Amino acid sequence: MTVKDTFAAQRIYLFLGALFITSLVVSNLIFQKFFYWHPFNVEFFGYSLFEISVGVLPYPITFLITDLVSEIYGKKRANQIVIAGIFSSLFSLLIIYVADSVPAITNSPVNDALFSKVFGNSVIAVFASMTAYLLAQFIDIQIFHFWKRLTKGKHLWLRNNFSTWFSQFIDTFSVLFLLSSFNILEWSSFPGLLVSGFLFKVLVAALDTPFLYLGVYLIRKRFNLKVNEELSLL
Repeated sequence: MTVKDTFAAQRIYLFLGALFITSLVVSNLIFQKFFYWHPFNVEFFGYSLFEISVGVLPYPITFLITDLVSEIYGKKRANQIVIAGIFSSLFSLLIIYVADSVPAITNSPVNDALFSKVFGNSVIAVFASMTAYLLAQFIDIQIFHFWKRLTKGKHLWLRNNFSTWFSQFIDTFSVLFLLSSFNILEWSSFPGLLVSGFLFKVLVAALDTPFLYLGVYLIRKRFNLKVNEELSLL
């Protein structure tokens, strides 16, 4: 590649990393609000599809980005983004801890009790999310590249969905298990939230496949990449 192309590839990687980290950190901060979306009149364990945390909304974006980075930049670069996400989550956790420790003034719009109620569980939430996220993301990348080698770079939809479905189940199960273990969620809600959360992520994974194809197509066209050819930033 020319120097100009190398800088362009680095900028794209940087912006993808920024979008990934933002989605991850925000999902950890907003997880305590739950909402429902009932496109189907179906119940599992007393929960209608879908009753899920708003933290789920930005989270599938992280898997879309790691799949895109895996496809274009390779396994090593995808793993680097995952590690950067872990560091960012830890740093955000430190900021929240310091902010929660500082006493609010009398006329503060947000008092100590309200701040602690919204962000007080973030320590456990980030721990639970990071533990599940670390496991799920690395599994996703491993499975993605297994299918990429097996299909010789063809059938992008296959590795995108298969890797995401399996890793998202691991992620959903692990997060809910840890949150229930720390009494943030009741165990009675575990099976319903597990099914709702996982099926929602499966649906989103299927819907984001065209966006993955679009991203791969645009980047390949920009850098004249062949199928199964990856960009090198060094």
